Amino acid sequence: MGALSALEPNSVFHFFEEICKIPHGSGNIEQISDYLVAFARERELYCVQDELKNVVIVKEATPGYEQEPPVILQGHMDMVAVKKPDCTIDMKTEGLKVSVNGDDVYAEGTSLGGDDGIAVAYSLALLDAKDIPHPKLEVIITVDEEVGMDGATFIDLSMITGSRMVNLDSEDEGIFLVSCAGGARVKCSYPLIRKPVQGVRYTVRIGGLQGGHSGCEIQKERGNSNCLFGRVLYQIGREMNVALLSVNGGLADNAIPRETVAEVVVDAAKCEVFEQALQAITAEIAAELITKDPLFEIVAARRECGEFSAIPADRTEQLCAYLFSLPNGVQAMSADMPGLVETSLNLGILRTDAEELVAEFSVRSSVESAKKALIQRLCAMTGLIGGQAAVSGDYPGWKYRKDSPLRDKMITVFQQMYGRDPQVEAIHAGLECGILGSKIRDLDCVSIGPDMKNIHTTEETLSISSTKRVWEYLCTLLARKDGE
Repeated sequence: MGALSALEPNSVFHFFEEICKIPHGSGNIEQISDYLVAFARERELYCVQDELKNVVIVKEATPGYEQEPPVILQGHMDMVAVKKPDCTIDMKTEGLKVSVNGDDVYAEGTSLGGDDGIAVAYSLALLDAKDIPHPKLEVIITVDEEVGMDGATFIDLSMITGSRMVNLDSEDEGIFLVSCAGGARVKCSYPLIRKPVQGVRYTVRIGGLQGGHSGCEIQKERGNSNCLFGRVLYQIGREMNVALLSVNGGLADNAIPRETVAEVVVDAAKCEVFEQALQAITAEIAAELITKDPLFEIVAARRECGEFSAIPADRTEQLCAYLFSLPNGVQAMSADMPGLVETSLNLGILRTDAEELVAEFSVRSSVESAKKALIQRLCAMTGLIGGQAAVSGDYPGWKYRKDSPLRDKMITVFQQMYGRDPQVEAIHAGLECGILGSKIRDLDCVSIGPDMKNIHTTEETLSISSTKRVWEYLCTLLARKDGE
């Protein structure tokens, strides 16, 4: 018996738990893709798997629904795979340990991957069902959505016959998303020169932050551990020499980093001064974040004294000045839709190796020119210190459609089932709808999903009761013929 076997809807949670048994972090999707193909073949459903491992599965209409417009169901198979520091699970080779706490499903020590495993589970449950009436279903499951949407960018959808699409990549029940920002990834690299440096090695950890999704929660202005690292080391470096050995923070460009760990070298005679300066700046930042990130902390551990191959203090100061100066977070709010972030960026990954420092950003905007300008700003600032910037995963926004038969139908069904109106909104986070809209003629699309919290983090949860209600809504929507 599985941990979710007693939950309803049984078929949805059965497939969700099956998915959780398979490692499927971004870039590690071959097993989950092959599982989807095997699922389709066992049921003799039309299936296409491309070179990137995107999967399309088609199920013909049930009797009486042959003349209804086909419905596309869409989601992605990859997840943001993060774990707690003390978690022993190898997320590249092992599945998740899912558990239940009240109304929530969660994974022990790791992210859950409800984003977007629940879309896959809903789709498989519908494809597997023999007692749910529906028009022709065309299921599109893409790869690596979380790291640039390359799956959606390169997928061939010439076999798709429908133009109405329900995207299942949202996290709030009762909210219909009908537009989203465009985005891109920017990788900034800076060459490192190391020299022998004498002193005391310190391990400095900036942590205790909540993190979150850089599209959904950037407006909460939570602490970004990578940006805070630049601030801390820049301010201390103005008072004394600090040489950087290494820094590593964040796991995904689109996740607000919660922890950054650095190793630095300090003159042996300056250890007390260094530690006092850290305490002072920790108190300053903690006071700033007392409401947004009350558990923020900086912990420094004094290690051995010796000679180290480090980035000299003057170059370290230049690097930290660069990191401290880089824009991050909300850059502009929408003038057309109150409360909607228009333009933002997130310094999601910061790391060093023997030869370079790398800073990776997720840039988003609902205004294409503003997105372009922000990317150019990053490139310009990186060039000023002798670095290079590379742009990848550039995807278009999803424009609001004034005339939408699908949206109208979905609102009517929602009103009848829930006794209230859904919220129809735009979102700052990126969805694949804009990209797919360039491949599917006259695409009419709405994005929905059950309640999830803290996606992309180890505190991620999926609501059981909401999952059930959204399932019932989907089944009712598919069973409702046009004109009824």
